[in-house]
Amino acid sequence: MLMTRGFCLFDSDPMMDTMTGPLSRIYFSEKNLTAGEKEKSGAHWVDRFPTSVSVDDLKEGFRDKVQDFLDALADAKAVVEISATYRPPERAYLMHYSYRIAKGWIRPAKVPPMAGVEIDWVHDTYKLSRAAAVAMVNGYETVHQPSLKSRHMERAAIDMTISRIVGKTIVNGKGRKVKIAQLSDLHPVGRSYGVIKLVTDPPHWSDNGG
Repeated sequence: MLMTRGFCLFDSDPMMDTMTGPLSRIYFSEKNLTAGEKEKSGAHWVDRFPTSVSVDDLKEGFRDKVQDFLDALADAKAVVEISATYRPPERAYLMHYSYRIAKGWIRPAKVPPMAGVEIDWVHDTYKLSRAAAVAMVNGYETVHQPSLKSRHMERAAIDMTISRIVGKTIVNGKGRKVKIAQLSDLHPVGRSYGVIKLVTDPPHWSDNGG
């Protein structure tokens, strides 16, 4: 293991195709920058441009629909954990390209810049560049490739995990009682409130199902 000022490197292992293992153990620290200088990529970027978990940050109209659905879930004694509402486009950019670099799908030097995000994806070697991206992917806990465009950026989506609802009864948006035998029974209930489930993305609900 090499120890250098600002980060540590495990130099005995070859480049890996997965996002776990030696590359995920390389950590980069922030440094003082001069005016106009870009900051190297790395795990310290994960805390920048944070995703909101507040319903208040959703757009007008959809916000009330989500709150009505959440109130119904609360009345049914369900447990709801919100993981995302509004996601800044800057965060989507960082998540998207760190994932692509980590996977080897794009060279760091080919990543297009984004206004307001002064990140330098290119380190001294390709291995270090990719390792820094891996550290970001792990920090974001990214599983699937993040999109550059989503309803989260439009303040029109919410990611939430719902539990302890199976076997209980909930009132839908039309005032009717619905017995929940399985989690998918919540999909039409959410739709009745104007909160539509994206079935391919377990926690994701939005105003249009996208």
